[in-house]
Amino acid sequence: MNNNDIFKKLRVALMLRDDQIEEILMLVDFRMSKGELGNFFRSEDHPKFMECGDQVLRNFLNGLVIYLRGTKESPKIPADVIAKHRIEAKPKEFTKSEGAPKKDFKPKTDFKKKPGSNPKFAPKKQTKKIEIVEKVQYKNGKNTKG
Repeated sequence: MNNNDIFKKLRVALMLRDDQIEEILMLVDFRMSKGELGNFFRSEDHPKFMECGDQVLRNFLNGLVIYLRGTKESPKIPADVIAKHRIEAKPKEFTKSEGAPKKDFKPKTDFKKKPGSNPKFAPKKQTKKIEIVEKVQYKNGKNTKG
């Protein structure tokens, strides 16, 4: 298991977004852009994949301690911080009352229908199903002489 795998697993387990990871690294004065962070989470065969070095992972872990526990002057409860992430990470459930009201579809009645004018919707003729494979009776290796 390399540093990239550890970084990915921590990101998923703690439900962190790229901007939150960037904020965590800023706590220990280690600046990285979101693009550079995204390169760590790519697959190994991707052309922009970048190996996560020990220094990046060390700074992330040190920043994560400060992010979750806080400092001596202002301590935090890690469970509260993680619970806040879970609430933010949940996708919203949409109801019918949300969003723009949908208009009901009303077809125009100006045109006249011609029955059977469209060959696409004409009733299909039933064709006889041709059996490709012959029916075979299996004897399962038993010789039955009658």
